[in-house]
Amino acid sequence: MKSLKYFASFAIVTLILSAGAFAKDDHSGSFTLSETVHVGSTELGPGRYKAQWTGTANDVKIEILRDGKTVATTQGVIKNLGQPSPYDAVTTKTLQDNTKALDEIEFNNKSDALVLGGE
Repeated sequence: MKSLKYFASFAIVTLILSAGAFAKDDHSGSFTLSETVHVGSTELGPGRYKAQWTGTANDVKIEILRDGKTVATTQGVIKNLGQPSPYDAVTTKTLQDNTKALDEIEFNNKSDALVLGGE
């Protein structure tokens, strides 16, 4: 009987601790830049990045990370795509000085995109 109690306790603790490992993180995604773009006043070169965001759909704080370090922050909104994106994609816009700014990020298999603001 004692061993059954220990086993049950161990099973419950294991379940609780492992639940976090299976939780889906809907507030981040990776993307690749093929050209230099700006996020606010920060210039991002070509390469692989990660976007993390917090906030509500109409007001999110977006952090852009490279190699685990925050390289840019901006505000934005979440846009519903209606269906999951079949791949990662970025949209840029050309500024008056002919530089490009990161405008939107779509993530593979996610139906929401980030629209960056405050450029």
